[in-house]
Amino acid sequence: MKKLIFLFCLLILVSCISLKAQNKQAILKVLETQRIAWNNGDIPAFMQGYWKSDSLMFVGKSGPTYGWQQTLEHYKKGYPDKATMGVLSFKILKVDILDPSNAFVLGGWNLKREKDAPGGYFTLWFRKIKGVWVIVCDHTS
Repeated sequence: MKKLIFLFCLLILVSCISLKAQNKQAILKVLETQRIAWNNGDIPAFMQGYWKSDSLMFVGKSGPTYGWQQTLEHYKKGYPDKATMGVLSFKILKVDILDPSNAFVLGGWNLKREKDAPGGYFTLWFRKIKGVWVIVCDHTS
């Protein structure tokens, strides 16, 4: 009986570890898809990684912006063309799966442009909504 209980517990543990790994990979795929869209100069495609809701929160140097559409307009205004968008790269420092539907990501970003190379850090709150991981809060500096 003890062996059966041990095997059952081991199976549950392996299942949980596997699920966390799958969720982490799904989140990293969202970020990679965003990076590719950005580097193609496609802000609307980049925005697909965000929760399409008025409750989306983006916090940057100008303070908070609320809503998917407002965030899209913020990006379009700040990056009006491919030259200002540059080439984006990420350095993911941490992905914490908090529970089956919430995750925290810490990373760095860098843009390579003709005349400069700005960069900074970001913290993202991902939520799994209708089976899809999306960014519900982005704090980028």
